[in-house]
Amino acid sequence: MIPRYTRPEMAAIWSDQNKYKIWYLIEAHATEKLAELGVVPQSAVDAVWKAKDVEFDVDRINEIEAEVKHDVIAFLTHLAEHVGEESRFVHQGLTSSDVLDTCLAVQMKQSADLLLEGMDRVLAALKTRAMEHKFTACIGRSHGIHAEPTTMGLKFARFYAEFDRNRARLVAARDEIATCAISGAIGTFANIDPAVEEHVAEQMGLTVEPVSTQVIPRDRHANYFAVLGLIASAIENIAIEVRHLQRSEVREAQEYFSPGQKGSSAMPHKRNPILTENLTGQARLVRSAVVPAMENIALWHERDISHSSVERGIGPDANVHLDFALHRTAGMIEKLIVHEDRCLENLQAYGGIHNSQRVLLALTQAGASREDSYRLVQRNGMKTWDEGGMLVNHLKADEGVTALLSNEQIEACFDEAYHMKHVDTIFSRVFG
Repeated sequence: MIPRYTRPEMAAIWSDQNKYKIWYLIEAHATEKLAELGVVPQSAVDAVWKAKDVEFDVDRINEIEAEVKHDVIAFLTHLAEHVGEESRFVHQGLTSSDVLDTCLAVQMKQSADLLLEGMDRVLAALKTRAMEHKFTACIGRSHGIHAEPTTMGLKFARFYAEFDRNRARLVAARDEIATCAISGAIGTFANIDPAVEEHVAEQMGLTVEPVSTQVIPRDRHANYFAVLGLIASAIENIAIEVRHLQRSEVREAQEYFSPGQKGSSAMPHKRNPILTENLTGQARLVRSAVVPAMENIALWHERDISHSSVERGIGPDANVHLDFALHRTAGMIEKLIVHEDRCLENLQAYGGIHNSQRVLLALTQAGASREDSYRLVQRNGMKTWDEGGMLVNHLKADEGVTALLSNEQIEACFDEAYHMKHVDTIFSRVFG
């Protein structure tokens, strides 16, 4: 995590203080249930809960870990310094992974909740701009080439629908990752009652892991990071569109350029799409977590720690970068400038060739084969591309076309409103 791309809310979730507080709560709730089962005395529970307001000394824990070379033991040793003699009853029957994996589940659930807030902000921004530009006509492009008209509102609606799907995926991934394992060494409950796991899960807002080994199965984590990768790709989908629309030759939309902002150290005229370029980079960083998370699924027998170092990196980094990217995306959309006049200018730039399919269909309806219709329209379309002028006029001058269609029928193919007649239908499907 670097401060430049980190929001404090997400940084707090992945801070050492939050981690150790979660570790403490897991141990405290486990000790509480163990006392209820008669395994440890109530005095141990009382002693542990007296430390509930302690701010754990990270430097002290690091100092102990430097000697013992084990993070959980270092934490338990530091906790014992606060709990006293009764600390011998803490961690009864648990193994380190019980604490580490359950904590990671809590942190990822907390992260998902924060990410959902960011997604809701993006969704709200996309819906607002979609409604605003519902009928702002612009040229649609396939392969980067002018195709048929669409609207800026439909662009925003498409992104909204994609984000809405990803929101549902994140909710499901959050629920799937939020499992608790307090099953002891190798996951057999040999030294701890399953009732302890059930109690800790309930207190920590988790569900019990149906079958763990010494670790929670990593397919849950892989799914979570895969969903983060999908969300990151949805962000890049928007970013790429804005970057293309801001190109000087297109200029249909642009990122907000604030007073006093400078685009280039060398060229004072520059207004560069720096936010969306950054979002493309953020998406790459988030997606870089997906393959390592998938590779973490295959562990030796009941457990090894090849996954551990990976998750210490991708856990905070992927969540932090996506959290930052979501709010940057929302802010960019909220302030995005749409040049409606330029949209219209580009739509009309090439002599109406975007209506070629309408003429093709009209010719087939008039009795021509599809092959002949295609040939008639294409030769006039290519003439419009190469020589300029208006496609409608070239068609009217083509005897092959006028033998089948009147001038009025040809002109009817160039009614721009024709392309917008089902926009309301699409919007009702997307927004309800």
